[in-house]
Amino acid sequence: MKNVLIISPYFPPTNAADMQRIRMSLPYYHQSGWNAEVVTVDDQYADLVKDELLLESVPASTKVHKVKALPKNITSKLGLGSIALRSIYFFRKKVNVLLSKGHYDLIYFSTTQFPVCILGAYWKRKFGIPYVIDLQDPWHSEYYQDKPKSQRPPKYWISYRLNKFLEPLALKQVDGLISVSKGYLTALEKRYPRLAGIASSVITFGAFNTDLDIALKHKDKFEPLLDPAFKNVVYIGRGGADMLPAISLALNALKNGIERNINLKSIKLYFIGTSYAANGHGTETIKPFAENMGLGDQVIEITDRIGFYHALTVLASADALFIPGSDDLNYTASKIYPYLSTRKPVLAIFSSTSSGLTILKEYGAVHAFDFQQQNMERITDFFEMVLQQVPGPVAYDAHAIERYSARTMAQQQCLLFNKVLDAKN
Repeated sequence: MKNVLIISPYFPPTNAADMQRIRMSLPYYHQSGWNAEVVTVDDQYADLVKDELLLESVPASTKVHKVKALPKNITSKLGLGSIALRSIYFFRKKVNVLLSKGHYDLIYFSTTQFPVCILGAYWKRKFGIPYVIDLQDPWHSEYYQDKPKSQRPPKYWISYRLNKFLEPLALKQVDGLISVSKGYLTALEKRYPRLAGIASSVITFGAFNTDLDIALKHKDKFEPLLDPAFKNVVYIGRGGADMLPAISLALNALKNGIERNINLKSIKLYFIGTSYAANGHGTETIKPFAENMGLGDQVIEITDRIGFYHALTVLASADALFIPGSDDLNYTASKIYPYLSTRKPVLAIFSSTSSGLTILKEYGAVHAFDFQQQNMERITDFFEMVLQQVPGPVAYDAHAIERYSARTMAQQQCLLFNKVLDAKN
């Protein structure tokens, strides 16, 4: 049995998107010959939503090592609010001890808190242990450089320069790469030619049906958010200007449908958890857009983020679901699997280059569209279908369900781990 030490600043009970791959893979690593331990920041230092139920999905046998972080209420005054920057010293100290006392074959960074990844090169020099980085998002990116300041993330000026400086420190020595998008790997190989010669693999997130079981078991604990007097179509996830091409197409299609069928006014679109700001401090970005289109009564935006299992119960109680994609051509939506697990009708609008669109079509989702093609009438047909539908589970392709399961995705990660060790030897 080989041993992998996983670095993931966020971990249950903290509800963060970038720890989901690890959480869903932990039950399956052992089947592929790998014993996994996790090093994470103690959740008392994380300012994201907590969901204690997430702990039910983590195998009891998993060894989790916790580190401290500098208090955010102090460091944010210096512009250092990132949990990666607040914890990097403590990761270095803790993992030095672990690597000195125990045997580990590989270090695996799976996080979008990328600054901690520079420790991989340090540990490789000090202990001779190879490391793999999981690029769930781009690290250094030029995406926002030509965007107006109003569309850039908070503190973009400093984060852009910091990422540009730190990325090569980690990637010039990395032994293996995992990414959710081939486009991310291609861009990095152009930037760092040596990466073309190392082990790499495109591995999306996987479907983990255990989560829906946990959510439904505890559904009475959660506040209902939907109005049962309407047909409710739900999206849960971030907003942002990059989502507006897909969202605007859906809203225009609904507006078009209302003009020819007034009964479509009984449909409400919910956008939940759209802001990264602390709960109670988010700014609506979709509701004002809808109001300008005359659809203020049809769109509900809740900027506050909700717990992971609360979100699943909301998806399961909806009449249909909406997944808008980004206008980033390499975007892939990890959130599609929880949506599909509910077996609800799904409307998805992505760029033609997104792997999300390919996956949805393999599943057999019939209302998955490319927003560049402006499928206005077919999207309007989706809303009319929601109005008329007879409740019942949607059937998806069994082969696609297995191909994109969390178990299969964990096996693919382990195959890459093995390649890294083979190259070392």
